[in-house]
This record gives sequence, C-alpha cells and structure tokens, in this order.
Amino acid sequence: MAKQKRVRKNAATTNGRAAGQGRWAARWRWFKRLLALSIWLMIAGAGLLLWYAWDLPNPDEIIARTTRKPIITVLAANGVELARHGDDYGEAVNVADLPPYLPRAFLATEDRRFYDHQGVDPIGLARALVTNLMAGGVRQGGSTISQQLAKNLFLSPERTVRRKVQEVLLAFWLEHKLTKDQILSVYLNRIYLGSGTYGVDAAARKYFGRSAKQVTLYQAAVLAGLPKAPSRYSPLASSERSAARANQVLDNLVAAGWLDAKTAQTAKRKQVAVAARPAGRNVRYFTDWAVARATALVGRPDRDMIIHTTLMPAHQRAAERAVASLKNKAASADAGQLAYVAMRPDGAVTAMLGGKNWSASTYNRAVHAQRQPGSAFKPFVFLAGLENGFTPDSIIDDRAITVEGWSPRNASGTHRGEMTLREGAARSSNSVAVALMEQVGRGKVIQAARRLGISTPMEADPALALGVHEVTLLELTAAYSVFANGGRSVWPYAIERVTDAAGAVLFQSERTTGALVVEPVRVAQMGDLLRAVVAWGTGKRAGIDGRVVRGKTGTTQNYRDAWFIGYADDLVAGVWFGNDDSSPMKNVGGGNLPAQLWSRSVSGALEP
Repeated sequence: MAKQKRVRKNAATTNGRAAGQGRWAARWRWFKRLLALSIWLMIAGAGLLLWYAWDLPNPDEIIARTTRKPIITVLAANGVELARHGDDYGEAVNVADLPPYLPRAFLATEDRRFYDHQGVDPIGLARALVTNLMAGGVRQGGSTISQQLAKNLFLSPERTVRRKVQEVLLAFWLEHKLTKDQILSVYLNRIYLGSGTYGVDAAARKYFGRSAKQVTLYQAAVLAGLPKAPSRYSPLASSERSAARANQVLDNLVAAGWLDAKTAQTAKRKQVAVAARPAGRNVRYFTDWAVARATALVGRPDRDMIIHTTLMPAHQRAAERAVASLKNKAASADAGQLAYVAMRPDGAVTAMLGGKNWSASTYNRAVHAQRQPGSAFKPFVFLAGLENGFTPDSIIDDRAITVEGWSPRNASGTHRGEMTLREGAARSSNSVAVALMEQVGRGKVIQAARRLGISTPMEADPALALGVHEVTLLELTAAYSVFANGGRSVWPYAIERVTDAAGAVLFQSERTTGALVVEPVRVAQMGDLLRAVVAWGTGKRAGIDGRVVRGKTGTTQNYRDAWFIGYADDLVAGVWFGNDDSSPMKNVGGGNLPAQLWSRSVSGALEP
C-alpha cells in the first residue's frame, strides 16, 4: 500500500509539473504573439506618423517669416490716416514687456494650463469633451496655445484628421524648440484679432489707439475675447457684444485665480470705448470706394500702397454729427437709410456716407444705389427751357394738364394758375415742369441731363420731367456741381495720387478744367431759380445763416425717396433718405429731413 501511494504521488507530481509547464508554454506563446502584435503596431504607428509628417512644412523657415498681404493705407487730404487695408502685424512684443494681465487674460480664456503641459493638454481635452457632451454640441475647444500657434503658423484651416495630427506634432516641435514664454510671445504677435490685425499690438492700436504695452485691464480682456470669433466680437462690429465677451474674460481671470472678484466686477462695462477716428466712424464707405478706384487705376498691389485722397476730415465729421442729431426724427419717420456726399465744384469728394452704419451694412448707397430723384431732376428741365428762350421771369400756367392720357398732380393738390418759372421752381410745381418740357421737347431735357453727367438710362416719356428714371446720388450731386463751378463738366473723384511705401508715384491725378457744357448766362439764371427754392420755396430748411444757398428738393411717390441737392460757397452736397426695400416713409419729403441734414452738415463743414 505504501508503495502504491508513493507511485501515485510521483505520478501526480509528474502530471502537475507537466501541467505547469503547459501553462507556461501557453503564456509564452501569448506573450510572443502580443509582442509581435505590439511590434507591428509600433511599426504601423511609426509608418502612420511618417505618412502624416512627410509633407510637414519646415518650422525653422516659417517661424522667422511673416507672410502678409500688402497694406493699403488711405490718407485724407490733410495727410491723416483714414484706414488701413491688409494684414497689419504691428510691433513685435515680448511677454515680459506687457502688463501681466494681458497674457494672463489670453491664458485664462484659451489655455489655463499652458505652463503645465508639453504642447497637448489631456486634462483640457477631457474637460472640453465633457463640456461639449453635456451641452449637446461644441461649446469648448481642447486645443492648447501651442496647437493654435502650430495651426496658425504652419497649416491650412481645413478640418481633417491629417491636419489635426500634424498640428499635434508641430505643437510638440514648438515645445521642444522654444521656451514657454517664447511660444506665448509668438502667439500674441501672430494671432488674428479682427479688422485685418494680427497680434495684440496691431489690435490695441486699431481699437484703442495705443500700444499693447499700454492697454488697461479691460482693454486686455477685450483683446483676449477676440480669438474665439474675431469678426463677431470686434468692438468695431458691436460694442455691446464685445463688452459682454470681455466681461466673460474677466470672469475667466477670477476662476483662474489671477484676479479678485471685486476688481473684475469694477472693470466690467456694457460697451467698449474704441479710439476716436479722425474722420468719423463711417468713413469706411469712402475709403472702400477709394480703394476700389485705386486698384482699378493701378491694379492689385504687390507691395504696400498709399492712397492720397480728397476727403476732408472736418467735412466728414460734420456730416456724421448732423446724422446723429436727426437720428430720432429719422427713426420715428421710418426713414431706415440715408446717403450723403459732399464735393468741391470740380468733383473732388470731401465727405461721404453710404448708409447709417457701415458696420451694419457695407453697401454704399451714395455710389451704387439707383433711386428715382423726383423733383430733384427738374433743374435739367429748367436748363433746357432757359437754353430755348425762357427766362426766370417767363410766365407758365400752373394748371391741370393731360399729356398722352396722363395728368400730373402737384404735391399740394392745388393749382395756382399763371406764375413765373422762378415761382414754379421754388414751389416745385409738377404742372409747370411738365408744361415746360412739352414746349421745349423731351429730347432736349435728356440732352441737358446727359451733358451734365447723368448716365443712367432715360426714356422720353411724359413723366420724365418728374424724375421717374433712377440715378445715383453721386452722379446727381456731380451734375449740380456744374451750376456751382460756372458751367464746366464734372467727374467726381476721390484720389489725388497713389504711391508705394517708398514714395514712388504709381498714379498721379492730372485734373484739368472741364469742358464748358453750360453757358455762364444760363448758369446765372439757374442760380436765380435754385436760390428761390431755398429762400422762400420748398427748400427753406436748407438755409444757412449768412450764406447764399441754392438747391432743389425731390420727393417720390408715397414718400419712398426724399432728396436735397444744393451748393453754398465752394461746396456742393447731396442728401437722400429712404428704405432699401422702397417701403414708404412717414411724410418725409425733400424739404424736411434731407434739407435739415444738408443744412447742418454743410454749415458744419463751412465753419472756419
């Protein structure tokens, strides 16, 4: 029995040893398979990284280079800068030279753990993932400042897996190549902050008129709020929206422990105060037009370019003040838009408004909008009459007439009988204008308008005299300039010369005296008629104390358009009020809002 037990024990030991050896063999086989798989995964990963990295740009070459579009600088007639178009990088700054709250505002908003990670922040990525999942959409990004810099410096904006991997690789390269302060400095110098500005210094100068080294805490918060959506949060686009975003940045600084809550609350604002512009807030209507004209003359620039214009900052500011003073009246009268242009009698444009607010609508109604001029077209009828034997004292019957089955009505609804041409002009009688046109011929009215620069299509129909064919404010104002300059042709212009940054002249205006298109005696007679309009006629509200003003009102059917075009001393100006959709205004005729705006803007421009 004892022997049998020993045999069984030895057999069990042998079997156990064999079983153990089998388990170790199985484990070894799995280990070899796992090792092989790991090696293959490493090879595949390395290959994938090589595939993603094979076309990476050379960071050493790019980081030292700033590639930008040529800058187009627009100057006023007195040399004051009006606008800069193109990529503006400002002065390069270092983190150490900036107020501490400026870089901290960016870090608190864009990458709070910047000094703790090595280019990619797993904690930040996880936080963003949780936030976005809870919000049901993208509310927070996980990219670090190093990743953002890598993307902005080296990569295209496309959203692909390849670009994201390359972004991570380049972020690691930046962290290896540069110190944290160097990365942050480059980021602050290159980040796009709206309105063509790259970097905090260019943006600080654009929005606040000071260098980045001089910004206040709140201004720093405004700048730090821009990278998320530069166009949307720009203080030039919306002061209120920019302020709300800046207030959030201040809260971010508190959450990061870099600002106390009381200081943050004290700093908060409801609006962002931007630097005053030398020519007003809406000068972009003019500068955009000037840039378009300059590029048409010299082509698209391949170098920095300076456009020397005719705009007078004092004239522009006077127009904008006048608009502001009538803002409430215009709103209550449902006058949704306006346009204004002022020029010298030779056509040099000194002020322009293409709408109420360039930030809300960049469409230039002074240059591009074609609208019915109404009675503002009648001076061409009067001119044709004067050139064909009539005088300001000629008698014309203001009575109800019918032409080809059409009967014009006077705005007053009444007819005064016989009156002089002067009175017909002053009272803006439709019957007198149509009767005069029918006597001299419709073709001669069109010829007179063409000679004075009206280029838009016109038909020789009975309603021609009442301004039913559309014109632009710019060409109509230029046509009135002929009466102001003694009868010579006018072509409105904005550019005196164009140079490059070194001063080389690319274009020089060679303005010569226009051809005589109206005889001086007829110019004097037209002055007689147009003076009566302002002295005791429909344009009385356009009068300026101590100055002789000549001009004409215009109102279209149902108050869809209202005009006043006139001149005083050496300034000609035109005003239009209306709505873009041609909806009626509330009793806005050329003799009220347009005449008032004209008087206030021109009197302000003519002040010594």
